[in-house]
Amino acid sequence: MKRTTGFRGFSAYRLWAQLPRFEVSRLPDVIMFAAALALFYAVANVGRSWLGPFTPEVEISRSPLALPAYAAYSLLRITIAYILSLAFTLVYGYVAAYNPRAERFMIPLLDVLQSIPVLSFLPGVMLAMVALFPGRQLGVEAGAILLIFTGQVWNMAFSFYASLKGIPNEMREAAKIYRFSWWQRFIQMELPFSAIGLVWNSMMSVAGGWFFLMACEMFVLGARDFRLPGLGSYLQTAASAGDTTSILWGVATMIAVIVLLDQLIWRPVIAWTEKFKVEQVESTDVPQSWILNLLQHSQALSRIRNKTLEPLGEKLTLHFAREHAQESTAPPAPWRIWLLRSIAVLVLVATGYGVVRVAIILSGLQPAELREAGLGLGATFLRVNVALLIGALWTIPAGVAIGFNPKLARVAQPLAQIAASVPATALFPVVLLLLIRVGGGLGVGSIVLLLLGTQWYILFNVIAGAMAIPTDLKECCSVFKLAGMERWKKLILPGIFPYLVTGMVTASGGAWNASIIAEYFHFKGHIYTTTGLGATISQATDSGNFDLLLAATMMMAATVVTINRLVWRRLYALGETRFRLES
Repeated sequence: MKRTTGFRGFSAYRLWAQLPRFEVSRLPDVIMFAAALALFYAVANVGRSWLGPFTPEVEISRSPLALPAYAAYSLLRITIAYILSLAFTLVYGYVAAYNPRAERFMIPLLDVLQSIPVLSFLPGVMLAMVALFPGRQLGVEAGAILLIFTGQVWNMAFSFYASLKGIPNEMREAAKIYRFSWWQRFIQMELPFSAIGLVWNSMMSVAGGWFFLMACEMFVLGARDFRLPGLGSYLQTAASAGDTTSILWGVATMIAVIVLLDQLIWRPVIAWTEKFKVEQVESTDVPQSWILNLLQHSQALSRIRNKTLEPLGEKLTLHFAREHAQESTAPPAPWRIWLLRSIAVLVLVATGYGVVRVAIILSGLQPAELREAGLGLGATFLRVNVALLIGALWTIPAGVAIGFNPKLARVAQPLAQIAASVPATALFPVVLLLLIRVGGGLGVGSIVLLLLGTQWYILFNVIAGAMAIPTDLKECCSVFKLAGMERWKKLILPGIFPYLVTGMVTASGGAWNASIIAEYFHFKGHIYTTTGLGATISQATDSGNFDLLLAATMMMAATVVTINRLVWRRLYALGETRFRLES
């Protein structure tokens, strides 16, 4: 009989079978873990440099090898500014939509703030931030981020406010019947209803952030140099030197960053927000995203959501539900009333003091300067309206076509985002040279630059409006064989109207802002200028004439607010009543 021993010999297969196997289902978790490590390293590295001492007169290299680091710095500034813009949008838009007393002040204030050019904010904001963080790089970075914030936030706030005002009455009544707390209304009704418009305006805001980078990262005030390393300063340095090769390298890097953002951020978010469309018939052709599929199949993210986010959401819902149940109709405490009255008095006193000081400053201006600003106001007004008309003529049909066709949107949306994100000031030298050769001059060139900077506000809002039209309404029009102008009159224009008004409002404010660059341009050591209020503001900034800068900025703000009061606010009211989506 053959004896056997316990030792069976070495087997490579047996050893391999005992090792932990890598499953394909774990791939999303590995990618998420690697991305988190990379993000942590980037934040730690940037934080170390921001907390270091401020070194003036930073040398901006035009070498292509510096572009990856510059792109990372600019992208981080835009990301932080966007997070601040989103938080401001949700709070400001919510209060303005649901507090009629506050609305009377908050919406005009929003009109004023969006009408003040970034260049007018620039000196005061940058000097204030440097004074707040003396000797630190963080002060200059905070100033640049705050200025990018002022270029991003207004159209997002207008969009969220308009969406809240347009929520159908039956949805509000359902929330009352089920006794939703404000938190439940916000999470389950208001935020989902406004999601599509907010996402597309967020894309436009980030694209606008790239436009303002060139001014925010390349700021010099007299002998004080506040330049920051970034794509904006790289493009501005290349444009000032007339270095076409470096401009192309910078634009190519920006396009690469925008494409990555589209694939990693915006396309997944667009596909995710499709479920918030108000419709009774589900669309058969919806946006898709490989990143969203990857995230949805990640087991680690699923565990994190089940263990942390969902329990936290339930606790918040229960907490605010208890508060809602315990709410009483008792009048507010006397100390609150007196506190609000005291704050109102302080605001009125400060406002009165500011008005007196402004009047004293304006009284010192020469009549010739006021006449020049008045003529410039008329010229800029005409250019802005011509640019809006030209932009609307092509963006409305193009936006509807993209919004109605998801296959076309998958191709056209990133292309539109790239075109909107490339700073018009980087392309303007080429446009200006062509116009000089054909005899157009800056008078025509300024309209082209206004178009390059503002038409995207209309396009992105029209796309959002077209995508938000319910599928059942589209199918109803098909059943009744509505086509051509009848389809536009009965379905498309009423469906996109609130979004179109938001796009026109923000495009109008953006055009007035862009006029400060369009009408006064530095190129190869020469200054190209034309009559306009934007040129007056730029000249006053260059010469340090802050009295004229204040007067011209006030004229621009007053004009924009007047137009908004007489035209856009009435159209907003029409959108809230006649063109509200009701069942």
